[in-house]
Amino acid sequence: MEETSLRKRREDEKSIQSIEHKTTNLQKELGLFSGICIIVGTIIGSGIFISPKSVLSNMEAVGPCLIVWAACGILATLGALCFAELGTMITKSGGEYPYLMEAFGPIPAYLFSWTSLFVIKPSSFAIICLSFSEYVSAPFYSGCNPPQVVIKLLAAAAILLITTVNALSVRLGSYVQNVFTAAKMVIVVVIIISGIVLLAQGNTRNFENSFEGTKLSLGAIGLAFYNGLWAYDGWNQLNYITEELRNPFRNLPLGIIIGIPLVTGCYILMNVSYFTVMTATELLQSQAVAVTFGDRVLYPASWVVPLFVAFSTLGAANGTCFTAGRLVYVAGREGHMLKVLSYVSVKRLTPAPAIIFYGIIAIIYIIPGDINSLVNYFSFAAWLFYGLTIFGLVVMRFTRKELKRPIKVPIFIPILVTLLSVFLVLAPIISQPAWEYLYCVLFMLSGLIFYFLFVYYKFGWAQKISKPLTMHLQMLMEVVPAEEAPE
Repeated sequence: MEETSLRKRREDEKSIQSIEHKTTNLQKELGLFSGICIIVGTIIGSGIFISPKSVLSNMEAVGPCLIVWAACGILATLGALCFAELGTMITKSGGEYPYLMEAFGPIPAYLFSWTSLFVIKPSSFAIICLSFSEYVSAPFYSGCNPPQVVIKLLAAAAILLITTVNALSVRLGSYVQNVFTAAKMVIVVVIIISGIVLLAQGNTRNFENSFEGTKLSLGAIGLAFYNGLWAYDGWNQLNYITEELRNPFRNLPLGIIIGIPLVTGCYILMNVSYFTVMTATELLQSQAVAVTFGDRVLYPASWVVPLFVAFSTLGAANGTCFTAGRLVYVAGREGHMLKVLSYVSVKRLTPAPAIIFYGIIAIIYIIPGDINSLVNYFSFAAWLFYGLTIFGLVVMRFTRKELKRPIKVPIFIPILVTLLSVFLVLAPIISQPAWEYLYCVLFMLSGLIFYFLFVYYKFGWAQKISKPLTMHLQMLMEVVPAEEAPE
């Protein structure tokens, strides 16, 4: 009797485990075409509407400008292939954090987490919202630049709106994302088709002598790449869809090889479209390149361009807030930040403290910063860690030979990307030193203080400071640890 009862209980447990396994695994429903669509939709954002001017100002001519856009696409493709190997070799979530942890240990991994929380993600959010405010305000200041106070107030309002939406509801945030993604693709297609029509009509005079007047320096090339690669930001996130891809070890590299060059083609065609109606000088003088294009090509329907670009930038900002809020949440849960940042709202079931924290940091960046300085600040920090992560891939080829590598890129690719990352980090500092690079380095290194105080040694006095603060914020914001939240 007891044996029968025990056997039945074991069978029930197996049945429950089987059901749990079926319900918790992500369904492999995405094919190659879906993977390509996700890649294109993830990368194309606000960058293509703000970076053309900065790339051209550093290259000083149309020909080198278009070459930089193509070269950025090649570098993003090679980097994404390296991340595809890392993502299928080390299947932990958290972006570059687990890769750096496996390759170099906890300190570089923590510094990445610290830099992402305080530099990379908030500055990205601030740049996108500043782009939004420039395009929204441009039609109201025709013939002159909008006042900086107007741009910054609009950007702060956009941050508050997006932060509120994501703190209130996950569903609302994802719905907003879907609508704005569709708007983004509409305006990209409109600009490309308009440019192709203008080229077919013979508007090619701005492409004559396209390399004339080029004055290149290592610093200028580095800054041009910073701004070009800003438009490709998101290439390193592509391995996150691996679990949902059918035959991922074939479709992921294929999706990258097809998807990122497709984005590159879109970007080159959009720049060509701009040059069909604007000379290099006119493009540099334009406050909002796509608005100027719309005024000259789509009038009287030119209002469509700033409207859809505003939707596009808001969508990009919403997506950044949605994902970065989760990064702050995970850092709090792992003990790398205040514990309250890993709490969720009792009523809304969203990581509200993390999202609010992220919005506050982004607003702080808006106050002193402009788009160009923030792009340089962001790109310097981002490529420092991209390069270190991909160098970790090279290191693990020798130190972690036992790890399975379902996707394995030729060794020269991560070596080449690492060397290019070193160039991107050092060239602007050597050729055109600026304060933002020093601030960025100092801020990153300051993370070591917090690491040793709160994570490594866990000094009692440091815990005494953080514990009452956590309790006070918990009562004020009505949040609880995730495991205590109601289902």
